Amino acid sequence: MGDDSHSWTAAPAAAERARSVLAAAWSCAVTAEGTREELVGAHTVAEDGRVTVAVPEDSALLGAAICAPRGEPSAVLEFADVAPVPLRSRIRARLWLAGWFAVEEDRLVFTPTRVVLRRPSGAVVVDLDEFAAAEPDPLTTAEARLLTHLADCHADAVERLTRLVEPDSLHGAVRVQPLAVDRHGLTLRIERARAHGDVRLAFHRPADDVAQLTERMHVLLSQAAAASCPRALQRQRTDGDR
Repeated sequence: MGDDSHSWTAAPAAAERARSVLAAAWSCAVTAEGTREELVGAHTVAEDGRVTVAVPEDSALLGAAICAPRGEPSAVLEFADVAPVPLRSRIRARLWLAGWFAVEEDRLVFTPTRVVLRRPSGAVVVDLDEFAAAEPDPLTTAEARLLTHLADCHADAVERLTRLVEPDSLHGAVRVQPLAVDRHGLTLRIERARAHGDVRLAFHRPADDVAQLTERMHVLLSQAAAASCPRALQRQRTDGDR
């Protein structure tokens, strides 16, 4: 089952997107010196993008770091960006950080030397200076709450927004769900019986906080109200992932 092409009009730059994935992720997979562990709620991120990982005293990662010949073992950290709304293919992006660990008490401080972000449009190597200087999207920590509220309480608004979507993109649609939101726009997931595609609805200007996002959404809904209604969608399914 293939995906349609994606439109990322007015989308975050790769470095900002990478920092947003890092800021929102609750878990990560760490591979170092042949050891791999899945950690939950164990990492924090510094302003420059360095990652501190708290590990148990009996962690194989900590042992590998302490016993590494050079004292700074190479490692790879992997983060997944998962859509908060139940739908197909919920992984919106993956982020890999390759670099070095330094041991500080029972913590591992990770300095990245290579950053790779994979999105549906493909993988890109993020410039390290840009990564260090970038900040997460200002809506990152609120996104999950905003999207689930939109999907659960305002399905009618989501359907109205499809008036802004090209009719060809809605052909065969059986369900439309909010997939992502950032300061630049809202992305809708259009599901069909055996495929899906994503459509980007750009805001007229960036939203730097939730109050501004509310205004930007009202503008989109006003534009949708003024648009001609597309071919009626089939009744949206509400039984979650299929």
